[in-house]
Amino acid sequence: MEDPAVGMSALESMPLFAGVPQHDLQNVLKLGEIRSYEPGGSIVERGDPADALYIILRGVAEVEVGGRQHSMKQGEFFGEMGVITGKKRTATVTATERVDALRIGAQELENFLLHQPQVTLAMMKSLVERLREVQARIDAWAGVW
Repeated sequence: MEDPAVGMSALESMPLFAGVPQHDLQNVLKLGEIRSYEPGGSIVERGDPADALYIILRGVAEVEVGGRQHSMKQGEFFGEMGVITGKKRTATVTATERVDALRIGAQELENFLLHQPQVTLAMMKSLVERLREVQARIDAWAGVW
């Protein structure tokens, strides 16, 4: 990614980083490494080690998990479940258009979260919401609702 302002703009627009001072957001960008993926390029594969969190700074990616697909766009993130649990990835994520993503290693993320409780709480809320979506799909499939 040529323009670091795009990365800052993406982070500032994320509910995950609401209330985080700008200098801390600049530190988030420094924590990680910006990687670019061309359309059709694999970002992560199911079964890979979950060694990082990815934040989409620009572009759109498709996530395939459990036989279902959905899109992720600027400001959305993935990989946190595997980083938190230390287990292998359960999803494959592929760029559907050019994607610039901030890759933050597991140890760097953990250190950051220990010092940013509001981000930790926002990430927990996101995880709970994702689990609720999965439960709703299971309930619909099982005919509970």
